[in-house]
Amino acid sequence: SPANSRSPSPSHHDTLTLRALVSTKDAGVIIGKAGKNVADLRDQTGVKAGVSKVIPGVHDRVLTVTGSVEAVSKAYNLIISQLVASAPSSPVSSSPSTLHTAIRLLISHNLMGTIIGRSGLKIKAIQDVSGARMVASKDLLPQSTERIVEVQGSPEAIGRAVEEIGKCLLEDHERGQGTVYYHPTPNDDRGGNRRGHNYSSSYNGPRRGNGDANPRSRGSPPPGSPTNAHSPVSSPPAANLRTQNISIPSDMVGCIIGRSGTKITEIRRLSGSKISIAKAPHDETGERMFTIVGTPEANEKALFLLYNQLESEKERRVGREAQQQSELQD
Repeated sequence: SPANSRSPSPSHHDTLTLRALVSTKDAGVIIGKAGKNVADLRDQTGVKAGVSKVIPGVHDRVLTVTGSVEAVSKAYNLIISQLVASAPSSPVSSSPSTLHTAIRLLISHNLMGTIIGRSGLKIKAIQDVSGARMVASKDLLPQSTERIVEVQGSPEAIGRAVEEIGKCLLEDHERGQGTVYYHPTPNDDRGGNRRGHNYSSSYNGPRRGNGDANPRSRGSPPPGSPTNAHSPVSSPPAANLRTQNISIPSDMVGCIIGRSGTKITEIRRLSGSKISIAKAPHDETGERMFTIVGTPEANEKALFLLYNQLESEKERRVGREAQQQSELQD
């Protein structure tokens, strides 16, 4: 087909990966008997699609769809139509077009601004164009830098919204680098709505995506044990070091550095990563680049602590604004 005559590897700037949280039951429908549904989906849309493994005691799985924006939105439309069709129908005869459902998309915290837009204008425009309703959760998911955006509406409306969201994500894809992906685990099943500032207490060491027990780290203390913070630098093999960049709004940089650098020093100590901060903003948004260098585990912890600090500062500011408002009204 002519679609395949394009160069075999389109540059990754055109390729969108959109993850969503689905219930174990819905995951079964998406995969189908012996993988038939997901195979049909790949054939019909050309996307790569898959669902994370079942984890005992966890009721959610992660659906990942990768392809062009159009293909991904078509795939989500088909997936949702399938879920609606498989749901027990209500006694009142309802035509599929009026059926309302929802999908929980996983969006990097760094990319939320791109979707919401200044004063919420972008998210409002997406809702108007698509006819879907979007609800963005304020909290990061446990041990990750992702948030849930729930998209509600008919399968067609959700497909249109996914297309608009996908365009935003691709336009700003650099900001998504360094995302710590959410992996559902048994202890955070009630997770999505835990308050942001409890994060550090619920941090229980690094998370491995594909469930390998990491036999390489024999003999090292368990993650999270205090000795980790002071272990000599020579212990991790140098080859394992990663560099991650995140950009921080300039008005937030101060709260992360802390008075005389106390906060950033603590984040460096707790995570074991080297963190350097650009002296000047890197573009017209006025954001400043933080560069984090360390093992994947150390970086994950550093990102986690940085976001934690950002979230508590945001909550503090919201509280302060509310207080000022009420004082004005008195």
